[in-house]
Amino acid sequence: MGSWALVALVLGSLVLAAVHGSEPWLNETQVYSTNANSGGSNGVFVGLTLIQSAAAKGAVCLDGSLPGYHLHKGFGTGTNSWLVNLEGGGWCNDVKSCVFRKSSRRGSSNYMERQLQFTGIMSNRPEENPDFYNWNRVKVRYCDGSSFTGEGADVSSGLYFRGQRIWQAAMDDLMAQGMRYANRALLSGCSAGGVSTILHCDEFRGLFPSSTKVKCLADAGMFLDTVDVSGRREMRDIFNGIVRLQGSGRSLPMSCTSRMDKTSCFFPQNVVPNIQTPAFILNTAYDVWQLQQSVAPRKADPQGQWRGCRMNHASCSGSQLQFLQGFRNEMLDAVRGFSWSTKNGLFINSCFAHCQSERQDTWYARDSPRLGNKRIAEAVGDWFFERGDAKYTDCAYPCDGTCHHLVFKGNY
Repeated sequence: MGSWALVALVLGSLVLAAVHGSEPWLNETQVYSTNANSGGSNGVFVGLTLIQSAAAKGAVCLDGSLPGYHLHKGFGTGTNSWLVNLEGGGWCNDVKSCVFRKSSRRGSSNYMERQLQFTGIMSNRPEENPDFYNWNRVKVRYCDGSSFTGEGADVSSGLYFRGQRIWQAAMDDLMAQGMRYANRALLSGCSAGGVSTILHCDEFRGLFPSSTKVKCLADAGMFLDTVDVSGRREMRDIFNGIVRLQGSGRSLPMSCTSRMDKTSCFFPQNVVPNIQTPAFILNTAYDVWQLQQSVAPRKADPQGQWRGCRMNHASCSGSQLQFLQGFRNEMLDAVRGFSWSTKNGLFINSCFAHCQSERQDTWYARDSPRLGNKRIAEAVGDWFFERGDAKYTDCAYPCDGTCHHLVFKGNY
C-alpha cells in the first residue's frame, strides 16, 4: 500500500502548532485541517458543558471564562468505564502569545465550538472504535496554554494561568457525574494533550480506589529535548518560557522535580521513567510538529534549505533524512527504559504524522497504519485489556508502506 498523503490547507495557510512569542499566529497543534478532518467517521456530535463550579475555585481559562468539557455517556458494558481525553493545542510561553491565545478557543470558552464530533478513540461506533465505543467518553477542552499545569496570573495583561486548577475542577465535576464509580478509566490526549496525559497520569490514578483499572495513553506527546538544525534547543526555550511565565513548576511530578530542574520535568522523556501507572506511548518517529517547530524551525533555517523537507518528507535530501534518522534514534532511546516494563505499551511507527488516535483514518479503518499487522486501536486495546504483548517499534523510514503521511501546502 502506498503512503497516504493529507494536504493541510486552511484558507491557503498552514495551520500547525506551537505558540512562540515571535510567531503568535501558529497557535494550533491538534487540528491539521484537511478535506478529511474526521477521517470519514460517522461519530456522534457532543455538546459543550461549562463547569459552573470552576469560577469559585479560580479555575478559569486564560481570559477568565469558564472551562468546559464534552461528555458522551457510556452504555451497556461500558456504563462504568471512563475515557478522559485531554485536548491538545500548543502552548503560550510569553505574555504576547498568551494575549493572542485568549482571543481564541485555546484561551477562552467564549470561542469554543458548542459541539464537537467524537472520532477515532472517541467514536461511539463499534466499527470505528471496537474497545471503547460504549464507554463514557469525555473531551476536556484546553484553554490554559500550559498542558493543565499553570498556577498564577498576569494582572496587567488580564491573563489567568490556572491550568492545574482547571484540571482539578474538571476531575471533580466528572467524579460527581459518576466517574467515581468507574471500574475502568483511561486518560488520553494527543500533542500538548499527550504531554498533559504524561504529566497528570499518576495524579489521575490517585483519584480512584486500587480496585479500579487505571491506565494512560499519550499520543504524539514525546516532545524531545533535542538540538535543532542550527544547534539550538528550541523546544527547551518553549518549555522554559511556559514554566517561568505560568508557574507550572509546582504542578509537575515530584518524582522528576526532586532530581531535575523544572523545565526538564516538562519534557515527557524525563517523566515517563518514573510513572507508576501503566501507560502507552503512541508516537511517530518523525513527528511533523517537531520537524517543523523544534527540529528545523524557520528561525533555525534562515536560508530556507529545510523548507521543502518541512512541508513534504518526499522533498528531504539524503543529508536531511540522515539528520532525521538521528531524531528517530533519540525518540527510541527516550522510550527504551519505559518499554522494558511489562505493564506499558508502545507503538512507534516511522511516519511523518502527528496525532493518530483521534483521527478515524489512522485509529481504526481498513487502510490504517499497522505494525505487526496490528492497527493502532487493536494495539491499544490489547494493552489495556491485557490480551497480549503490545510493544511495536517500526523499522526506519521509508520501510513502512501503511503510513498516512501528512503533506502540507502553504507559506511555511
